Amino acid sequence: MHSFLYYYLIFINCVTFAVYGADKVFARLHSWRVPEIVLLLLAVLGGSAGAFIAMQLFRHKTLHFKFIFGVPLIFFLQVAVISYFFYKG
Repeated sequence: MHSFLYYYLIFINCVTFAVYGADKVFARLHSWRVPEIVLLLLAVLGGSAGAFIAMQLFRHKTLHFKFIFGVPLIFFLQVAVISYFFYKG
């Protein structure tokens, strides 16, 4: 079960990172954009680390309150939940 979670987290974080990067490219091209709800949903589904890294690397969504505080909050909540279930006595 643990290995499935590891592979899932690697996958979802890579996908999230790529989607945030693609959205930044779309923004520069004044093209179709990925809806913010999709970006936040990817973070909630386990891609918060990928979202945070992409935000910093691509300087994307760094002026939006819900991303500045939301993505790190989601990350810390996910770490707390995972830690609780993995290290529960």
